[in-house]
Amino acid sequence: MSILVNAQNICKSFNMGTKQLDILKGVDFQIHPGEFIALMGPSGSGKSTLLNIIGCLEKPTSGSYVLAGKDMLQCSDSELATVRAEKIGFIFQSFNLLGQLSVEENVELPFLYVDCDFAKYQQRAQDAIELVGLTDRRLHRPAELSGGEKQRVAIARAIAMNPLLILADEPTGNLDSVTGTGILDIFAALHQKGTAIFLVTHDPLVADFAERVAHIKDGLIMSS
Repeated sequence: MSILVNAQNICKSFNMGTKQLDILKGVDFQIHPGEFIALMGPSGSGKSTLLNIIGCLEKPTSGSYVLAGKDMLQCSDSELATVRAEKIGFIFQSFNLLGQLSVEENVELPFLYVDCDFAKYQQRAQDAIELVGLTDRRLHRPAELSGGEKQRVAIARAIAMNPLLILADEPTGNLDSVTGTGILDIFAALHQKGTAIFLVTHDPLVADFAERVAHIKDGLIMSS
């Protein structure tokens, strides 16, 4: 089986004054195309740091990271920006929507970072909005939406580019259980369509939706 994400011996440290804080301490982690993985661990264990490295938002202090056959640590900042726009969809607990833009305009944001036929890609946005059930809300702004609707907008934005990988950091953390289950059902449907999903959570009920669960503690993968 081919490997989509191949992270080897990943270490990440931060300097805190005169002290060095070691967050990741030699993590090996792989994701195959179309796989749905949940990463669990207590606060401060390195979950979000690993997700940020896989998402090319941060670089490791040491180690190697290959995404879709390309060495991410040898890429320039502009090349990494292109990778993030074209190959990775991001979904965060805080939604990260722009309040002055409509649902439609928020979903179209990734298109601004790639050289594309905007009119053609607008149809992708409409398809993504329809997939998450928000066609009738597409002209509304975030302030007019519920928490669950905001997260569905974030999912539509993440999938509009047809990414190879979706990264979700505590995507149901700000939602009630019923709304959160609805969001996870969307993830399950995307997984069935062949999209790889890497979800970070502390909630075992959320992790149950994944086909594989990995555990991290004190900067080390304990099981996967």
